[in-house]
Amino acid sequence: MEYRRCGRSGLLLPAISLGLWHNFGEGRTLESQRAIVRRALDLGITHLDIADRYGPPLGAAERTFGTIFRRDLRGRRDEIVVTTKGGNPMWEGPYGAGNSRKHLLATLDRSLERLGLDHVDVYYLHRDDRETPLEEQAGALDHMVRSGRVLYAGVSNFAPDRTAAIAGLLRSLGTPLLVHQPAYSLLRREIEGELLAVLEREGVGCVVYSPLAQGLLTERYLEGIPADSRAAEGRFLTADRVTPEVLAFVRALSEISADRGQSVAQLALAWALRDPRVTSVLVGASSPEQLAANAAAIGRLAFTGEELAAIDRAAKESGVTG
Repeated sequence: MEYRRCGRSGLLLPAISLGLWHNFGEGRTLESQRAIVRRALDLGITHLDIADRYGPPLGAAERTFGTIFRRDLRGRRDEIVVTTKGGNPMWEGPYGAGNSRKHLLATLDRSLERLGLDHVDVYYLHRDDRETPLEEQAGALDHMVRSGRVLYAGVSNFAPDRTAAIAGLLRSLGTPLLVHQPAYSLLRREIEGELLAVLEREGVGCVVYSPLAQGLLTERYLEGIPADSRAAEGRFLTADRVTPEVLAFVRALSEISADRGQSVAQLALAWALRDPRVTSVLVGASSPEQLAANAAAIGRLAFTGEELAAIDRAAKESGVTG
């Protein structure tokens, strides 16, 4: 595994990280979930990313991790980076959601209880809350770190200007912003416009989610929509996103990836990692074998100028965002 420094911090993260968004809620056996996590560590994937809302039901992914931690990982706590997120709707009433100090500190305690940990390595504000003063959001993160329940502060899905603003507030409090977690893929490239420049200037790392666009950037849909796929189930991906334009783009990518000796998924992950400002890409996995196949993307991360031009040309000719 390749490890990259997260912003201007001392923390190294693996180029490929495991997200527990999918496949760690109901409907999966504990043994299959344990096998995925154990394989991740065998591959050098030391970063496990969760959120309080991941499931279903709410909190299930954190509870699943807590069980796996007790059985398999307790003696290896110092070898892994565990991250979670808050601010999501989690319970009824006026304090059950949002980025108020009241909610964030309460939901962090609930997360730690489900995880079976006394601290997490990174705690993210899952999304911005424009009804809560940014000073209050930054103050809550600072308090978490100073209390010892969190080692590093992060944000996710924040706009560039709000990212710069909260980075400044946290710096003034003495708790630097470690990392931002945005969506990024060959089908969603908005962060290239301004956000990456902000992160570079502020010394903040970037861990991207959905680098495979919920499975669109694989060969899975080239022959139609499989009955057991996310698109068929409407689970995080709807069938209307499997458009002729996207399929044409993936077919073009499959030719480029074949010349590189990679799958489309491996090419897409390597492409997202081509920018040194991207610290890590988060991947989900339904099996240890799928995780290992995705992790193999690090075997060829470099692109020639001709390959990058061909990818951009294919995006333009297919009519997808690129």
